[in-house]
Amino acid sequence: MCGIVGYVGKQECTEVLLDALSKLEYRGYDSAGIAVFQDGEIRVSKTKGRIADLKEKILKEGMIHGGSCGIGHTRWATHGEPSDINSHPHGNAEISIVHNGIIENYQKIKSFLEKHGYVFESQTDTETVAKLLNYYYNGDPMETIQKVLGDIEGSYALGIVFKDFPESVYAVRKDSPLIVGVGEGEAFIASDVPAILKFTRNYYLLDTDEIAVLSGGRAQIFDKYGTPVEKELMVADWDMEAAEKGGYEHFMLKEINEQPNAIKQTVSPRIKDGMPDFEECGMTAEKLASYNNIFVVACGTAMHAGLVGKYVIEKLARVPVTVDVASEFRYRDPIIGSNDLVIVVSQSGETADTLEALKLSKRLGADTLAIVNVVGSSIAREADMVIYTHAGPEISVASTKAYSVQISVFYLLAFLLSYARKMISEDECRRLTSVLESVPNMIDMILKQEKSCQYVASQLINSENLLYIGRGLDYALSMEGSLKLKEISYIHSESYAAGELKHGTISLVTESMPLIAVATQRDLFDKTVSNAKEVKARGGKVIFVTHDYINVDDDVADYKIGLPTVDDILMPMLTVVPLQLIAYYTSVLRGNDVDKPRNLAKSVTVE
Repeated sequence: MCGIVGYVGKQECTEVLLDALSKLEYRGYDSAGIAVFQDGEIRVSKTKGRIADLKEKILKEGMIHGGSCGIGHTRWATHGEPSDINSHPHGNAEISIVHNGIIENYQKIKSFLEKHGYVFESQTDTETVAKLLNYYYNGDPMETIQKVLGDIEGSYALGIVFKDFPESVYAVRKDSPLIVGVGEGEAFIASDVPAILKFTRNYYLLDTDEIAVLSGGRAQIFDKYGTPVEKELMVADWDMEAAEKGGYEHFMLKEINEQPNAIKQTVSPRIKDGMPDFEECGMTAEKLASYNNIFVVACGTAMHAGLVGKYVIEKLARVPVTVDVASEFRYRDPIIGSNDLVIVVSQSGETADTLEALKLSKRLGADTLAIVNVVGSSIAREADMVIYTHAGPEISVASTKAYSVQISVFYLLAFLLSYARKMISEDECRRLTSVLESVPNMIDMILKQEKSCQYVASQLINSENLLYIGRGLDYALSMEGSLKLKEISYIHSESYAAGELKHGTISLVTESMPLIAVATQRDLFDKTVSNAKEVKARGGKVIFVTHDYINVDDDVADYKIGLPTVDDILMPMLTVVPLQLIAYYTSVLRGNDVDKPRNLAKSVTVE
């Protein structure tokens, strides 16, 4: 959520900031702004709306030229509605700041400052930090920041400029992501790597309450006491091409088509001599088999990946798996201990609720394993063990390839655990692993059937409500299909276990209520067919997703999407692709902003 950038160097600062902010649009935002030094003054321009609106305003205000130091921000409203006044940066002629996160005790700070004569203009928690900096400022930025850090509570990533130091940017973080990029005679701060890829691939990761000082074209990092800190220089393994559309109309379509390669990049390094191998992260077969219980904690799409993992692990390895929504995990006082494994899943590695669930699990004595896509992210650094998914940058807010690589990791874990517990033979483990390796080629075949998905989308665009049904793994998968559709098409969509239709939901079925039935689990196929017939008999339109070789009668469905056949347990790897494409084309046909759906943020870094 939100995006922060900052720059010190010899380039045109405004242009650098705007370019960097444009690379963070995927994080979700409803306003944008910058603060740059020009003629010894801090000049601020900010506005509700998109970066394009900000650029237009900057041109009118004449801020496009001059200045080599500044900060920028894209805001996703939390405290106060989207407006010019609530937009960042906040401050005055002496100090200006941008902020990602939530200051939990801002009301207390605000009351204190009001008693000292400060008048507030915005509804934001950020303005309290700006005024608190002003209250403490004594000519020494480091000392001032240290005092403020002692007062504020919550999560934050801050970029700060002081009028008295026109060639410097200061930054600090706690629980919200922030990196420090270094180039030739220039330095950057940013919420995420794509913002700086055009300029440099070298960066440092800030730890909690470390203070970065960008000055003279270089970056220095200090702890909260002002002592210099030596940091490991990271090198991004992404390039600009990976973070651009590459000829596709939208990032989402590009990322759907990148899934075969992303799965290969994720799976191949974890197969040794034909067997799953996770010793790179310290997870041996013996260690994996030693846990009494497995808990999977995640949000949204990552949680849906965990549900697939639950079905597969329990079916093959016969180990109990509990899947929790991260935002609820802490509040149910979970019963976990030293013989349990908690797997946390997050594309960004910065999801606030998931990070807090991870910390709780460690306090309770469980081993923790993170499945994340971003090297060095907060969750990756906190977890006992880490499996990186190597999907490359995922820019579209609606997650696609991240889901596929996450479930591919769960499959490998399930195979290894099942073998370690002697629930399957070595030959069967090798066979299943080999079949998983063949999945990317099958997905390539499915991607060539996009016309059928476009046709289905054309039948859905005028719907206001939609149902997905499935049984077993198909039910777990249909939850993800439903989420994809609702988040980018804005059609109200729900997923139900097929057997639950007659327990109330079938009352919603009308001629205007389409239903997508997922039926790839052959031992449950006839039961799902029966449910589809119930919908058809009541005038509902049914789209049936199943194996290509299976015939579907007219009294079952209006349209069928056929898939290549693998073991039923691996079918979610294939089935998710047409569901993603249906959601994508429905959104396109409805004229929506596919990559940046309304009200959503890519990385949810506040609770």
